[in-house]
Amino acid sequence: MRFFRFDALLQNQEWISPAYVGVDKNGIIKYLNSIAPQESISIEAVQGFALPGFQNAHSHAFQYAMTGLAENHANGIEDNFWTWREEMYKCALSVDPDQAEAIAAMLYAEMIRHGYTHVAEFHYLHHDKEGKPYSNLAEMGERMISAAKTAGIKITLVPVFYQKGNFGQPPQPRQKRFISSTVDDYFRLLAASEVIVKKSEHASLGFSVHSLRAVELSDIIKTYQQGSKNLPFHLHVAEQKKEVDECLAYCNKRPMQWLLDNLDVNERFHLVHATHLNDDELNRLTKSKASVVLCPSTEGNLGDGIFRMKEYVKFGGHWCVGTDSHVGLNPFEEFRMIDYRQRLVTNKRNTFEGDAAHIMVNESVTQGRLAMGIHSKNHFEVGNPFDSLVVSSTSHLFAHTSTKNRMATIIYSSDSSRNVGTIVDGKWVTKNQHHQNGHAIKVAFSKAMKELKNR
Repeated sequence: MRFFRFDALLQNQEWISPAYVGVDKNGIIKYLNSIAPQESISIEAVQGFALPGFQNAHSHAFQYAMTGLAENHANGIEDNFWTWREEMYKCALSVDPDQAEAIAAMLYAEMIRHGYTHVAEFHYLHHDKEGKPYSNLAEMGERMISAAKTAGIKITLVPVFYQKGNFGQPPQPRQKRFISSTVDDYFRLLAASEVIVKKSEHASLGFSVHSLRAVELSDIIKTYQQGSKNLPFHLHVAEQKKEVDECLAYCNKRPMQWLLDNLDVNERFHLVHATHLNDDELNRLTKSKASVVLCPSTEGNLGDGIFRMKEYVKFGGHWCVGTDSHVGLNPFEEFRMIDYRQRLVTNKRNTFEGDAAHIMVNESVTQGRLAMGIHSKNHFEVGNPFDSLVVSSTSHLFAHTSTKNRMATIIYSSDSSRNVGTIVDGKWVTKNQHHQNGHAIKVAFSKAMKELKNR
């Protein structure tokens, strides 16, 4: 057994202070109490507040290599999501498996440093640069799992079914690394992915179709109906107004309307973005108990729009966060953007009634875990792994803040410089801004960047 003492630990409804946590050799919590264990044992005293490790519920790891490369806008050109997408295709066509793994390991290490302990990799970079399947169909997915192991983060691999170029259109040559032509092709890929996931204790599996525009509508229905009933199901939906208009033109329904009309949308659904919803869609979505995966930094970067969060939470809607293209990696920033955008469009401050910071953490952690296929009743429980972001309790603001105002002060005022470190399975992966494998990860990433020559 290994024991920690924290100045406080955050649960769903309260802070435990002080907090003693004992873990076994596998990082499973065996002791959790405000009272020190009776046995005489060494305890690591940490001057910090233990928060639950966050879940990054939407990641395209390879896109980290293009961060900042689509921000120079030529005069007279209307730059938008669709022009950005062309830059993304260039990046997708350029990386080989070794480079993809190095990029993902660096990204995941940075996620860990910021407090994410689990990532859902929405993975569609399946094939080689010519669009041909690797001899191991899940080669690129296996590289993501390997990168996660190196970085010390848990991963839910979500192999993506990507079939079409747009509604009713064949795939473009620039999409050739993504494509599974049929439902059967996709399920072969998913089965190969399941084999590699089962070999890795830190990995689990989800399944997905990319979006309504990227898979034939009848095949979306088949994929969901024939897929496992135990895995979380992820899907992009209604990210861009152009997407909504083209969906209407193609099938006489808006994307979210089509989903709700044609699939048994329920708590297994994790719908990414869902930016452009009308009143009926918003109301039906909240009743379905599905979760929306919001990616505020990427949605802002791409000019997607603003999700109707204030109305959504008023109706009891569920949500979590992801970093998508990874232009931002701090969960606190994602929470602030969610809240502040609502304040700007409503001219009112109370997006969430009550302790907004605690509400956002609770919701994002609970639903983020469901996006990974994990059910939990509390942030920390005996019998569950000890995964935690530890924030300094001696930082000038935090040291003089009451319990009542603690979570709000952390969420609304801090950045990663206030982090003591991140613990996964009862062990420090980062501490004082240093990653346990940081040097090797940076060396491999630097080599990949020099080879790609895209920066």
